[in-house]
Amino acid sequence: MGELINKPSFNKTCFITGASKRLGACTARKFHTEGFNVIIHYNSSVEAAEKLVAELNSLREDSAIAMQANLTNKDQVQALAIAVLNSFHRLDVLINNASAFYPGALGECSHEQWDDLIDSNLRAAFFLTQQLSAELIKRNGAVVNMVDTHADNPLKGFPIYSIAKAGVKAMTKSLAKELAPRVRVNGVSPGAILWPPSLEDDSDPAVLAGRKKMLEKIPLQALGDAQNIADTVFFLAIEASYVTGQTIRVDGGRYLV
Repeated sequence: MGELINKPSFNKTCFITGASKRLGACTARKFHTEGFNVIIHYNSSVEAAEKLVAELNSLREDSAIAMQANLTNKDQVQALAIAVLNSFHRLDVLINNASAFYPGALGECSHEQWDDLIDSNLRAAFFLTQQLSAELIKRNGAVVNMVDTHADNPLKGFPIYSIAKAGVKAMTKSLAKELAPRVRVNGVSPGAILWPPSLEDDSDPAVLAGRKKMLEKIPLQALGDAQNIADTVFFLAIEASYVTGQTIRVDGGRYLV
């Protein structure tokens, strides 16, 4: 779980699952910049997590820690929640960002895939929130769940993933009621933020044509970036004091098309 910091902290603390890379790492940097201590969860990306923690601690000593857990393992989820509460001795913001994402044609989906995708996206987020809820209530805290545009418009070939994210959106509304009035619970639904692997090669004319076709479906005619997501998460967690049970789409207007 990483080395615990066994001393009281007067800084507010943010715990982010799946925070070693990409959107999670950008969000960790955003909260850290705003003066938060950050707890960075990872599963297998130990090198990236340790590098991010070292970066943040070089800016402010003892302000970041990494914790490893497999969120499909019930015992590890419970142990992770306990370790979070013991680290900085307070928790103000929980961000359920971790997510497994891969295709599975309907006729080929297995029970193992169902468990993996549902557990990593939905079940772990629910039970982490449950186990950390008393501390969040004590701090008048906030929960932000990472949803997905495919919660509303399922992605063909990804049925279990789309179902899991729809569950996260429903969970956001349900937990907003359960934890009111002391804890606000909201969601962020990213649209096109990074090019998919099939559209990463700048030198391929077919890829460029594919990018053009994709951008034509976005009213703002551009991809977003990780900072757009991090800023929205921070807004919902800290600034939107009269907002709960909502999921904000950050998709350049793509859902309108």
